[in-house]
Amino acid sequence: MVACTVSFLIWTVSLQWTLAQDYSSQWAAHIQGGFEIAKRTTEKHGFIILGEIFPDYYHLEHKHVSKRSVNPGLEHHKKLISEENVKWAQQQKILNRSKRDYITYARNSRSSKRFVNKGGLNDPKWPKMWYLNRGRDMDMNVQGAWEEGITGKGSVVTILDDGLEKDHPDLIKNYDPSASYDMNNRDEDPMPRYDQMDTNRHGTRCAGEVAASANNSLCSVGIAFGASIGGVRMLDGDVTDAVEARSLSLNPQHIHIYSASWGPDDDGKTVDGPGELATRAFLEGISKGRGGKGSIFIWASGNGGREHDNCNCDGYTNAIWTLSISSATQNGHVPWYSEACSSTLATTYSSGSNYESQIITTDLHHECTSNHTGTSASAPLAAGIVALTLEANNKLTWRDMQHIVVLTARPTHLLATDWVINGVGRKVSHSFGFGLMDATEMVRLARRWKTVPAQHICNVTAQVFEKLVPARSSVTIQLLVKECNSVNFLEHVQAKISLSASRRGDIKIDLTSPSGTKSTLLAPRTQDNSHTGFNVWPFMTVHMWGERPFGIWQLTIHNEGKLLGRSSLHEWCLILYGTKYSPRILSPPIYPLEHSLKSNTRKNSKNSKKKSKKGKVKKQSTTPVSTSRKQSVSSYKPNVHFVLFPNKNSSKISPTLTDNIQTYPSSHRLYSLQNVDGRPAKKNLSPERNISPTTTAANITDWEMVFYGTILPPEQSHSFPTLVSIKQNQTSGKSSKSGINSGECRVTTTKCLECSYGFNIYNGECTANCPIRTYKERDGICSDCHYTCYQCNGPNDYQCTSCWGDADLTQTLGQTFCYSKNIKRLLDDKTWHTLTVVLLIINIFLLLIFCNGGFWTKNNISLNKGNYRLANQTENDCC
Repeated sequence: MVACTVSFLIWTVSLQWTLAQDYSSQWAAHIQGGFEIAKRTTEKHGFIILGEIFPDYYHLEHKHVSKRSVNPGLEHHKKLISEENVKWAQQQKILNRSKRDYITYARNSRSSKRFVNKGGLNDPKWPKMWYLNRGRDMDMNVQGAWEEGITGKGSVVTILDDGLEKDHPDLIKNYDPSASYDMNNRDEDPMPRYDQMDTNRHGTRCAGEVAASANNSLCSVGIAFGASIGGVRMLDGDVTDAVEARSLSLNPQHIHIYSASWGPDDDGKTVDGPGELATRAFLEGISKGRGGKGSIFIWASGNGGREHDNCNCDGYTNAIWTLSISSATQNGHVPWYSEACSSTLATTYSSGSNYESQIITTDLHHECTSNHTGTSASAPLAAGIVALTLEANNKLTWRDMQHIVVLTARPTHLLATDWVINGVGRKVSHSFGFGLMDATEMVRLARRWKTVPAQHICNVTAQVFEKLVPARSSVTIQLLVKECNSVNFLEHVQAKISLSASRRGDIKIDLTSPSGTKSTLLAPRTQDNSHTGFNVWPFMTVHMWGERPFGIWQLTIHNEGKLLGRSSLHEWCLILYGTKYSPRILSPPIYPLEHSLKSNTRKNSKNSKKKSKKGKVKKQSTTPVSTSRKQSVSSYKPNVHFVLFPNKNSSKISPTLTDNIQTYPSSHRLYSLQNVDGRPAKKNLSPERNISPTTTAANITDWEMVFYGTILPPEQSHSFPTLVSIKQNQTSGKSSKSGINSGECRVTTTKCLECSYGFNIYNGECTANCPIRTYKERDGICSDCHYTCYQCNGPNDYQCTSCWGDADLTQTLGQTFCYSKNIKRLLDDKTWHTLTVVLLIINIFLLLIFCNGGFWTKNNISLNKGNYRLANQTENDCC
């Protein structure tokens, strides 16, 4: 009994020690009146100013407060906020921040061997830098940018980490002191602290990936070897919200790119993000940094793959203002450490299995390593590519850069099981984002890029009143978006969710857009045993990038917990970020300017005269409109699909076609009619004009492109069929063996989004009846049954209508479950229940006898003494 009591007390004390939050000796305070007034005010109460975070926001430290304590300094805090000009103050808590590499510390990975590569770069490690030089779309395509003279010149990158060996011979040429600072020692020198294990090598390794000098016969070459590189030493000490904010806001008019390869612990159970000050630093950076174009923050997605962590629980990678980067192995696989989440935008290469090569870069003691690893290595590679892109166009905003990454990322050669095609036809994955970053394509697109339209934000709140999610079931909530504050084309989508759970790690959250793109906002985390749930946590996804927001959104909460593990959804809302006009139309421009059209047509007219003099006649085309380059009217080839109208004599396509057109908003012509030579054309063209199959490009004297459309999107109640579906309905009426009939699809992109009356939609296809293991919802969507059901009438495990062969259908209180026949046999057997009750009664009887006996009285005094000694020991340990 004594042993049990002592063990319980030890467990209680250790739990309190684990859950206690450590306070530092530092404060952040908003003090009005300028620096001199702030200095006098703080010195009056024993504080010193460490630095300015934002204008009138100061980082303070108290001389007589311990650097780490479980007790807050309330007395000093009260004195500080009692001053009239102190508007806000907060004692800083110590945060857990982990570097995102994983290799054990060993010094045998370095090599100072030097040799000259015959041809090309003479950096000795260049031949082994497989992620930059193996070609065949198997690298990040940086050599094409180098060949075009792009080296990152003029771009400034800083590494937020544990220091930077600024005198490293492969970095010293590009070192920028204006992009460097030591937050831990509070001076201008970012040199790392050296120890026997080289624990502070991380920042120097990341810096070499970005800006190691080229052709100097030393070590490796950085992707942006012409860029300036700096370092902020901020991880080799106590990390607080104020330290992070000062690091993120260091010299924002000089530094262009901030690269961070760290974050909250990747242990599969932490939910943490930037604090109040760090969040403001991000917002100040994207709104005011780089002269208003916005600082670019690049973040490593995380190394918690082995712990089944999810980077959407990391508030840094989950934020819209960071460019979240994941990793791919040498062979294009998902690394074992990688975290899959919907906020990842793109991927670069890094380490993988033992037999796969790793990343080569600079190391401490002026040496070189071939063993840089994890997503820590991926983020600096992305920073280098972004530095190249900024040299090509330094007017790019932080949102421009994200758009360019999305448009140029390559999904080829990346192997994952979760690749899907979103509503605008772009492949995306939770493991790789939109694919591998392509430096040359980013540089080329940046040169002709026009700034994206202004960002708009739309908030849509769902009406939810304590939606219960029982164990082993799911709940789907729909949210209709009709109009959305000028957000017509999506960028980031956030779902802010508040829910409670018996075990947070059992929860899975999916979000499905009106276009049918399904994104997993949260996957189950086996290590997360927390009971706290989520409190207005903003889960973010980029998978709907470019889609329209209008229609029905679906949020699905899965509770994969045990029988008594309940969960409850309290509230959720959608925050949609996007633009009023399509960025893909405005940048790069699809249609030529008037002067360029005239110049092109003059060249073509001259060429046609030369060809007519030679008397050469080309073979005539057999198609009404040719796509051959040789037959193009102009050297400019717009990316436009032509639709030819049917002849008058053709049969009526749809009995309701005319009625539907009349109910649409009035259409508008967007471009005027032009001749080939640029003069106004005769307005006698008709869409019903018959074009002879023998017409050649040389015989066309005038042409027009007329765009018909509406200013506002049509209402959802209209049922106007697309031309594609009209053609399918005419030619297709047969169903496949599975009952799928794609000819009944009425609205389609890369997959069917809406079916004709009487048909249901399942996995982007139309079917007369929902397949087995699905059920029909009210809006004509076939959704999957619970995995225990063979047939069902709802998503939960208590809505089964038939079971698999090894299970029986059981009805309890009006609900029907499918129980395994072996388990059901045990449940029906009452013997175990009776035996359990008898044993429980016997144990209670023995416990009462034991407690009332002399043993308790005899040992009562010694037990109290033991408790007193334990409390003293624990108290002394804390001190």
